[in-house]
Amino acid sequence: MRAQTIRRVFRRARPEMEAGRALYAHAVEQARSPVFYTVLDVPDSLDGRFDAIVLHAVLLIRRLHRASPPLAERGQAIFDALVEDMDNSVRELGAGDLGVAPRVKRMAQGFYGRYQAYEAALDGDEDLRRALARNLYGTVDEPEPARIEAMASYVTRESERLEELAATEFDGRKAVFGPPPSAIAGELESSD
Repeated sequence: MRAQTIRRVFRRARPEMEAGRALYAHAVEQARSPVFYTVLDVPDSLDGRFDAIVLHAVLLIRRLHRASPPLAERGQAIFDALVEDMDNSVRELGAGDLGVAPRVKRMAQGFYGRYQAYEAALDGDEDLRRALARNLYGTVDEPEPARIEAMASYVTRESERLEELAATEFDGRKAVFGPPPSAIAGELESSD
């Protein structure tokens, strides 16, 4: 009887893990959209790309954690995929086995801090522009307010879009994010 329970748990968890990994891949794809780096001035660096991925993962996890258990499990799978991706990235950068765990731990702590800041901002408890300036643009000396405003509009739009999507949309088969902020970026580009 006990073996059946364990098998049932793993059978149920596996589709949630696969869907979560696929959703994480969509978040990474969205975060790699060139407009973020070429027009909206997100730093095109390891830190900037990490922060863009975290921002999109936060949007997904936040939405999924507000849902019933199968979707909440997908949120955990997204986080697990993020940690695995961080581990692989640190190893690819040449860190030895002993150096990987502390770096991944710092990155995971950074994720939690950003998650809390973005969640508070999206819930109206903090200014989203300040949270973006501190995190996404944290390595920029003086981020341009118009870029931060454009990112805040995009993040708000995507958060609202994700809230409106039916649970069935989060199966990982198709992208759940809307188009990158090209219209906003086009306006910024022409105003320079």
